[in-house]
Amino acid sequence: MNRFLKSALSGTVIVLALSAAVQDASAQQYRRQGSVVFVTPNGEILDYMPEGSGYTRDRSGNRVLVDGYGNIIATEARSRGYYPPPPSRRVYGREVYNNDPYYSEDQYGDTRYSERGAVTGAIPRDASIDRQQLDQPYPQNPQNDGDYASIDPDQQQPQVTQPTRPADPVITLKNKSKSEIVALQVFLDRAGVSPGAIDGHMGANVTKAVYAYEQMTGETLDPNNTDAILEQLRMSGGLPVVSYTITPADAAGPYVAEIPEDYAHKSQMTSLAFTSVTEALAERFHMDEGFLKELNAGADFTVPGTIIKVVNPGEVKTGSVARIIADKGKKQVFAYDASGNLISAYPASIGSTDTPSPSGTVTVERVAFNPGYTYNPKINFQQGANDKILNIPPGPNGPVGTVWMALSKPTYGIHGTPEPSKIGRTQSHGCIRLTNWDATELAKMVKPGVTVEFVD
Repeated sequence: MNRFLKSALSGTVIVLALSAAVQDASAQQYRRQGSVVFVTPNGEILDYMPEGSGYTRDRSGNRVLVDGYGNIIATEARSRGYYPPPPSRRVYGREVYNNDPYYSEDQYGDTRYSERGAVTGAIPRDASIDRQQLDQPYPQNPQNDGDYASIDPDQQQPQVTQPTRPADPVITLKNKSKSEIVALQVFLDRAGVSPGAIDGHMGANVTKAVYAYEQMTGETLDPNNTDAILEQLRMSGGLPVVSYTITPADAAGPYVAEIPEDYAHKSQMTSLAFTSVTEALAERFHMDEGFLKELNAGADFTVPGTIIKVVNPGEVKTGSVARIIADKGKKQVFAYDASGNLISAYPASIGSTDTPSPSGTVTVERVAFNPGYTYNPKINFQQGANDKILNIPPGPNGPVGTVWMALSKPTYGIHGTPEPSKIGRTQSHGCIRLTNWDATELAKMVKPGVTVEFVD
């Protein structure tokens, strides 16, 4: 961090204020989680079951998910073994854990915030495979048709196994609090290197953003130098967490009661809008919804005039993108201008073993904001009992989120997602999936003809 100006006094004041905002919202004690997760060979959490996959057992008795060719997709692991408890600290003569509700088993966020090495096991050659009919909750390979994304039946891709490659070195934070990690995430967000949904947890998305920052600026960023980070935040927009007053428009919506799983039911809705004020505000402020609720424990988000704490992200990135690189290995998208300068970088979910992304270079053909989605069971997976083409209405909770950038490779595109906190941590169905805010920012800098290069 060569150009950072250290200001220990101002940095200490800011971090104390931020720590108070975060820690006042955390009142639950850590309890180990006992649920099971499936971990891919590269250490990612798998949150869907690929079509045609089945289970076998390794020599340790763990279930192993394999594809039709016997390749390992993911291995069963106990989340409490995969995510070790946080370090304890002593407060007033007694030892407590980090007072972090993300580590309690009744909070949904705890299995998504740490990344470790691959978890695999040896599979006996004569192991039997229990094939099961498995639904996939996310549509494959949409293509924009007017204002609707759809699938081309002639463009189904064969199954291939993408080679793995070494990841960037893991960044170790030295006794940093959640508030200090939030400050780092906000700093990266303002710099134009997205850390994904801001949640106060260090992970792969933050690590990738740190290295992208160094690529963009040519400067070394020390994530442990909180004073310098806070000083830069002070000069680039102020505190990383600020107060916000809920407006009547925030409370009014419009919202929908729920988003049904069945696509036939989705097609009967007029919009796949947000389901709550917290969901809408979390997306507006680039936050994980669970972290927003944690930061404002006890707040009634439905009452106008309620004052809450929110992340203070940066201004929307502007510029003209001439070239995009979709890095499959890093699960990251890089946007460059005509001079080859890196404008922005985003964590992404790019392809999977059973529905891989293409290779080589394609171009952006068109951009559609607030797109609908066309479900075709003859082209896509069979979703429930639906056997007819369905037009799914637009909205942030739609299958392709708030934007669709169609590529010259039929059925592929860059789009948003209804689940921003899973970006970069799970696999997609061939397309490039970003958070809605990142996809919208990128789309506004892109015009037809921009090249998109897929690299392994």
